[in-house]
Amino acid sequence: MGSLPTFSTDLSSKHALTPETTHIDETTLISLFKSQQNHLNFFFNNIDHSQTLSFTRLLLATSGTVFFTGVGKSGFVAHKISQTLVSLGIRSQFLSPVDALHGDIGIVSAADVLVLLSKSGATDELLRLVPCARAKGAELVAVVSTEGSALAAVCDLTVVLPLERELCPFNLAPVTSTAIQMVFGDTVAIALMGARNLSKEEYAGNHPAGKIGKSLIFKVKDVMKKEDELPICRESDLIMDQLVELTSKGCGCLLVVDDNHRLIGTFTDGDLRRTLKASGDAIFKLTVGEMCNRKPRIIGPDAMAVEAMKKMEAPPSPVQFLPVINDDCILIGIVTLHGLVSAGL
Repeated sequence: MGSLPTFSTDLSSKHALTPETTHIDETTLISLFKSQQNHLNFFFNNIDHSQTLSFTRLLLATSGTVFFTGVGKSGFVAHKISQTLVSLGIRSQFLSPVDALHGDIGIVSAADVLVLLSKSGATDELLRLVPCARAKGAELVAVVSTEGSALAAVCDLTVVLPLERELCPFNLAPVTSTAIQMVFGDTVAIALMGARNLSKEEYAGNHPAGKIGKSLIFKVKDVMKKEDELPICRESDLIMDQLVELTSKGCGCLLVVDDNHRLIGTFTDGDLRRTLKASGDAIFKLTVGEMCNRKPRIIGPDAMAVEAMKKMEAPPSPVQFLPVINDDCILIGIVTLHGLVSAGL
């Protein structure tokens, strides 16, 4: 593999780095991405899958909490991996090694697993934490990038993440090592997700405020307007007598019903403009029933809200609302595109 690009490091003057003297060209940037790709490929080609399998099975069998810990950049990765597991419904938590030595170790029990992330496997804070966690009876796992490290020697299980070198030209800044830690942790998380048969609905239940959760949880009945919010009229009503109802409910339409509240059709503000253009003064004598659409798109209350949005956007032309009817064709609500967007869909 070719050598990494080199960069000027002359910082003898506080004015050494200026727009005139600093430059990054496309060739250099492409070379960096290719180098990082090669380093990641080294990881993928050399990782010991038997170690990874043992680690994954340990987490799957754990009845307690999976704690992750690390220092510096590895600490950030440990926190992220833990949060990914939590989002999958797995009990997990980040444990600060410093805080653990000042009381937080009290949360760890014999039913738990403590995963210690360290590139070198020689991080002093983690080595000092090991006997404390050992006294609690927790299972200890070292995830390191150095064979035969001090941390690996004192843990119950070791996973070595093969590291060719850091992308940093000095082989110092932890950019490749943290990337492979993240890839490793997230891949194991998805393996656990599959092993636990987590459904989309269960996953969405852990993300109720996000778009993922809303698209899999919210039903039409959760976001529809109903009762007094509905712009209702009869087919015998004159169009001009229903202008207030048409404009005041914020739906852009009238919902035409019979005496049993069954939906007959819809009349939109677009229909109003077209009728006025075609009929002129005759519009004063026209009823809603004469000009309404008697075959509008409809939806049921138990349909998913995201399905309603797809139905609104379907050919031959998009619509801004859908009447909501029950199994007896009785109108019970209306769902609007604005309402769906406002709900975060």
